[in-house]
Amino acid sequence: MRLAASLERGSEHPLGEAIVRRAKDEGLALSDVEGFEAVPGHGVRGRVDGRAVLLGNARFLMGSGIETGGLAAAVEALAAQGKTSMFVAVDGHAAGVIAVADTLKERAVEAVRALHRLGVDVMMITGDNRRTAAAIAEQAGIDGVLAEVLPEQKAEEIRKLQAAGNVVAMVGDGINDAPALAQANVGIAIGTGTDVAMEASDITLIRGDLTGVVTAIELSKRTLRTIKQNLFWAFIYNILGIPLAAGAFYPFFGLLLDPMVASAAMALSSVSVVSNSLRLRRFRPA
Repeated sequence: MRLAASLERGSEHPLGEAIVRRAKDEGLALSDVEGFEAVPGHGVRGRVDGRAVLLGNARFLMGSGIETGGLAAAVEALAAQGKTSMFVAVDGHAAGVIAVADTLKERAVEAVRALHRLGVDVMMITGDNRRTAAAIAEQAGIDGVLAEVLPEQKAEEIRKLQAAGNVVAMVGDGINDAPALAQANVGIAIGTGTDVAMEASDITLIRGDLTGVVTAIELSKRTLRTIKQNLFWAFIYNILGIPLAAGAFYPFFGLLLDPMVASAAMALSSVSVVSNSLRLRRFRPA
């Protein structure tokens, strides 16, 4: 644990931060890291106290020529419990497994249910293994899972969904999510996440509460409905008002609008549009 936590001190990944917090809670003295390297979607490596330490998934170990041995069975059992497991290798040999529980964000289940009520299909895209992802998705009530997706592949998965005719909104908070946030029709970043994710997104939620996604969709729909109402009434108003003010109806019906009345009516049209728009101030999340 001490070697792994020391290695993760140079990482910005949430799992790495969790390991460091646990080590500090246990009062472990962490060492400095030399030659730190982060391999997106795989893990991290470096030297701690003169020892070569590697922390990551099974593909990372195998790509480094390290056998996982009998640890694979333990990882599968942990994955079934919805936990993300990382192999620890020291000096070229698998030394153990560290598991981090993938707890659901606060009100995540409520947010998924609300999205379903809005007719939105919810999918999860993650680099975690399939069993862990499936366990979390079942807890949250998520419709589908795209698991074991490398960071550079997330944007490609978004493109595939778009090619199938879907309008895709992507919610993310990490550096690895930035390309997918940019590719999606609407990118939504969690305000508690990284600056890179917020820069790549179209919408940034101030809080980490996922119900903010529901609020954003509901407010967007209300705003679009108000815009359509304003365009409709302004269109009808001008179709009737302009010919009347120009005297087009006078030869047939004897109707003629006084210029002063026409000016007041035009101002009233603007006031009605603004007043209808101001109703959005009364919007409250469901």
